[in-house]
Amino acid sequence: MPSTQTPPIAGSAIDPTALRPPIDDAVIERVAPAELHARLAALRDEGYTMLLDLGAVDYLERTPRFDVVYHLLKLPARAAGVEAIGRPSRVRILCGVPAEHPHVASAMDLWRSADWAEREVFDLFGIVFDGHADLRRIQMPYDWEGHPLRKDYPLRGPARERAPRPAFALKSNVQAGTPPSGRTLEALQAEVKRVREESGQ
Repeated sequence: MPSTQTPPIAGSAIDPTALRPPIDDAVIERVAPAELHARLAALRDEGYTMLLDLGAVDYLERTPRFDVVYHLLKLPARAAGVEAIGRPSRVRILCGVPAEHPHVASAMDLWRSADWAEREVFDLFGIVFDGHADLRRIQMPYDWEGHPLRKDYPLRGPARERAPRPAFALKSNVQAGTPPSGRTLEALQAEVKRVREESGQ
């Protein structure tokens, strides 16, 4: 089934946003990587001054493979009633990023809150944010191989997949109710006996 998004998404996988029901309080837009920074800047100038969140999704079988997702919030600029404050405007921007060249423009110059969020997406998905002031890993060690939230990432990590699996003791060898050590019960009984003798019971 072809995508109903604009621009359309190629590939065999359906773009999930095409199937998602409308969200009452949010507008969802899809933007090409070349237009992303300009669109984000325009939204900020329109009053979407808060970047609530920035994340990514890996659609392994789809082209483009990744989506970078921005959640923006517009609060009233002037004093407003409860009704206006309680229903602020929201925009969700989705940007398809190809696996062959996973690069998009950084939004750090627009919102300082994009700093760590972009580092997290870079660390876990391998998407590069061009223009980021300090793009390095934030969760995984600096020498870690690969990006763990990619759908094709090895389950045990690349280094462990190359190593043999350790041999584990069979649970059937241990009887139910057996303490971790054979001396645990004896040590507990000795402690109870000592306390009773000291207290004169």
